[in-house]
Amino acid sequence: MECQDASGLEVRPGMTVAEYQKINRDRIHALTGPIFIEGAEPGDVLQVDILKVAHRGWGWSSIIPGLGFLKDRFAAPFLFHWTLEGDVSRSLDPAVVPLRPFCGVMGVAPAEPGEFRTRPPGVFGGNMDVRDLCTGARLYLPVLNRGALFSAGDAHGAQGDGEICINGIECPSDASLRFQLHKGRPLTAPLAEAPAGREQASASGAWIAIESSTDAAAAARAATGRMVDLLASRWSMRDEHAYILCSAVMNLHLAQVVNEPMFTVTASIPKAVLPVRTLF
Repeated sequence: MECQDASGLEVRPGMTVAEYQKINRDRIHALTGPIFIEGAEPGDVLQVDILKVAHRGWGWSSIIPGLGFLKDRFAAPFLFHWTLEGDVSRSLDPAVVPLRPFCGVMGVAPAEPGEFRTRPPGVFGGNMDVRDLCTGARLYLPVLNRGALFSAGDAHGAQGDGEICINGIECPSDASLRFQLHKGRPLTAPLAEAPAGREQASASGAWIAIESSTDAAAAARAATGRMVDLLASRWSMRDEHAYILCSAVMNLHLAQVVNEPMFTVTASIPKAVLPVRTLF
């Protein structure tokens, strides 16, 4: 998939902040898709193997008045341009920023009929901004419509948990994905398998439950509850034992706190602590 940057190619290298303020914001999250998955029906699970996400050498980040986690402190518009050099960027001196590109938006069409903006994530996936969904990751999504109607975009060259200023390193990208359909396997919200190498995960990768809600604490509780259920159903653990294991090894992260009114929370357990399993 050839994915545009979050601006729909309106931002360009060297653009001034004055020019940036005039872009057409109706084009934000210009996605590639939808892709019709033959045979997909509501009640199925769509498995998305993320074979590779590659940036194209440049990106940008911004501060937008009225948006971001510290919007009261940072009220003036600002635009920063990045040069992306393979696996790192040295644009923000003296920092050397490691790059791990991923699509901030990956999802199927919502169940409800209508026309929707892409900013709020949900049970369909969407604008989750989960930085674990990089090369080597696997995402599981509930199918909510015939054909699933999968779309992706909003690629980031790098992003911290939270995406606090409203952007990661926004960049155009090329994403290679592989789809597999699991028939008649209901799923209430996205699940994922993180690849090895992320600092919060183990060298073996991690299992991840993803939840979005207007209440961050409610999203965290829902993700934790789903992880308990996953341990009980896939590893035959007692609920009480699963709950204790979560307390001992599970990590809760705020994947994004800026896609108001929705917050996204991930609950992850290192694969190394559990016997090898497949989810579907």
